[in-house]
Amino acid sequence: MRSGLKPLAATAALALAAFGAHAQENVRWGIPMAFGANLTALGDTMPWVSEQLKKVSGGTINLQVFEPGKLVPALGIFDAVSTGKVEAGYSFMGYEVGKVPVSAIFGALPFGMETPQFAAWMYFGGGDALLKEAYKPHNVYPIFCGSISPEAAGWFKKEIKTPEDLKGMKFRAAALGGKIYQKLGASVTMLPGGELFQALEKGVLDGTEFSLPTVDDQLGFQKIAKNYYLPGWHQPSTNQFLYVNIPAWSKLKPQTQAQIETTCTAGVIMSLAKAEALQGDILAKFEKEGVQLRQFGKPMLDAFAKASKEVLAEESAKDPMFKKVYDSMSAFQNKNRKWHDFGYLPRNFK
Repeated sequence: MRSGLKPLAATAALALAAFGAHAQENVRWGIPMAFGANLTALGDTMPWVSEQLKKVSGGTINLQVFEPGKLVPALGIFDAVSTGKVEAGYSFMGYEVGKVPVSAIFGALPFGMETPQFAAWMYFGGGDALLKEAYKPHNVYPIFCGSISPEAAGWFKKEIKTPEDLKGMKFRAAALGGKIYQKLGASVTMLPGGELFQALEKGVLDGTEFSLPTVDDQLGFQKIAKNYYLPGWHQPSTNQFLYVNIPAWSKLKPQTQAQIETTCTAGVIMSLAKAEALQGDILAKFEKEGVQLRQFGKPMLDAFAKASKEVLAEESAKDPMFKKVYDSMSAFQNKNRKWHDFGYLPRNFK
């Protein structure tokens, strides 16, 4: 009996080995990033996703990350993926606003949804389907792959008491936030994170927004500008995406695609959890270093909100896809507003 089973066992083992070899797919992609891997919860999410993919795939999926500028410029991820220069890249969505206007509100919608609600809209409110629709003409398959807590409103060399104080100020801001600052009279420029310290130091900028307190601390802004303003009205959530070239994506087996998308979903919760865990200690550190933590009051927030509505209306009038996505976001946020107002403790409750 046993001797008869040996050939069957050997045949089964060979069949399983053959199936495993057939099922596995080797993927070797270089992934340029828009942010340095040292930047907590912002730049280290894609490296985490890459490591997890190696583990869940048994080493067959290797998405090797590259620091900004090593493969393509930090702000050139979208173009590199769209043209097929690279198979995929990782970036904040919004740097390509000149070519894809709607990218700005997928990356961050001023006075919009925080990460939990944005994720709810993406996964259960039609957001992901709209995202794929918007990027398909550009040969890009975007995957939601990271999100962080509200950013700070920014670092300023002087105290900002009224909207008039923004007029003529040289300020760095991205995407829609930049257009809103422009509407309030600031002179806005867009620079990547690695250039901001020097620009502040040399007076090229009077102020800048960039990211979370932990990230801002790593970039050293507190050494130059001592007025740190919150809340991050311009980016209640900051959303990162893995951009994949559509022909490259189409060549992958469904199993490989599912591994990449599922691991990116895990990257969303990991980046948010890390972002939420670390900010309190950094704010305390800033105060010890002489930084004034300031909150924009209602008059300033009202001015930002008014300018925001104007900018969003203008952008919606110019681009049908922008309007389609913005209407979807707004409807989802409004539908859930009563739940948030009634279901959660008020922020000022102690």
